[in-house]
Amino acid sequence: MARINVTKAFLPPKEAFLKYVDAMWDSAYLTNNGPHLQQLEKELKEYLGCKNLMVCNNGTIVLQMALKALNLTGEIITTPFSYVATVNAILWENCTPVFTDIDPQTFCIDADLIERSITPATEAILCTHVYGLPCDVKKIESIAQKHNLKVIYDGAHAFGARFNGQALLNYGDISTCSFHATKLFHTVEGGCIIVKDDATAHTIFLERQFGHINDDYFSVGINGKSSEMHAAMGLCVLPHVEDLIRQRREICHRYDAHLQGKITRPSCNDPRFENNYAYYPVVFENETILLKVKAALEQQEIFSRRYFYPSLNQLPFIKNGAACPVSEDISKRVLCLPLYPGLEMEDVDRIADIITGTLSR
Repeated sequence: MARINVTKAFLPPKEAFLKYVDAMWDSAYLTNNGPHLQQLEKELKEYLGCKNLMVCNNGTIVLQMALKALNLTGEIITTPFSYVATVNAILWENCTPVFTDIDPQTFCIDADLIERSITPATEAILCTHVYGLPCDVKKIESIAQKHNLKVIYDGAHAFGARFNGQALLNYGDISTCSFHATKLFHTVEGGCIIVKDDATAHTIFLERQFGHINDDYFSVGINGKSSEMHAAMGLCVLPHVEDLIRQRREICHRYDAHLQGKITRPSCNDPRFENNYAYYPVVFENETILLKVKAALEQQEIFSRRYFYPSLNQLPFIKNGAACPVSEDISKRVLCLPLYPGLEMEDVDRIADIITGTLSR
C-alpha cells in the first residue's frame, strides 16, 4: 500500500499555474512587489475582510516583523503549546517569553491565567490559535486594554476559520499566518501579516523591503518579500479554499464516526466559531499508548505527527521556563492524524481501525 503522510500539499491545476508563469516570462518581472503579489494581496484582503495585509516570504519572519514594528523589547506573555517558531521569534528579537499554561479544552492559552503573568516588564501577549481553534479573543482584548498591552496572534493554522462572523485572523493588533505548502492555503513557502493600525502597517511595509522606497531610506529593514512565482501559486490555490475546507470537514467527520468515545480531542463549543478543519489531533490516555499507536501506524506506512511536542517551556534553550502542567501533559499525549484533501475514506477507515485495534489490546 502507498505511504500515507500526516499531510500532503494541495496542487491546483497545472494549466492555471502556467498561465501566471507565462505572464512572468513575458514581463521578466519576478519579484519586488510585482503584479501577481499585488493581485494576491488584493484577493486575500477581500477573502478575509481586512484592510492592511502584506504577503511575505514565510510564516516566521512575519512574527519577527510584528515584534519589531511594535518596538517590543521586554516580556511577552505567550503559550507553551505551539510550534517552536512562536517562541523562536520572541527570542530572536531579544524579548523574554513568559509562558502561561493552556486551556484544557481548546489547547489555546488560558486567558484566565494571563493576568497573573503580567509584570511591570510585560509589553505584549503573543498567542496561537492552536489547530485553527480560537483563543478567547474577547477576554484577551479586555486584558490588553486594561494593562496597555499589544496583542499578536500567531494564526499559522487559522486561515479560513471564522469567529463571530469575521475571519479569525482579523483579531488582535497584529495577526500572522503561514502559507507553507502543508497549510490549508499555501504559496509553497510564505506567510502574511494583518495589521489594524495604518501607521504600523506602513512600518511593516518598509520593514519588508529593507526600510526604503527606491532611493529614499526610512528605517532599518530586512528582506521579507515574496516572489511572483509564490504569489502565482497562491492565486491558483485561493479559489479552491472553500472546497478544501469541505473535504477536510468530511474526513474529520469520518474519523469522528470511528473514534468518538475512544479518544479525546481539543474543541471549541462556542457557536460563533466556524472551524477550518486544519488538523485532526487526538489525545490518548498516556504517552505509552500514544507511542504504541504511532508505531502501529508506521508499521503500515502511515505517518502521524506529535504536534506539538515538547511543551515549549521545556525546550533545552529556555532559561527559567515556568511550569505549565496542562501543556506539559497534553504535549506528551497528543498526535495529529493524516488529514488532507484527497485522502481516501477507506484509508481513513484503516487508520481508525489500527488505532482502535491498538487501544483494545
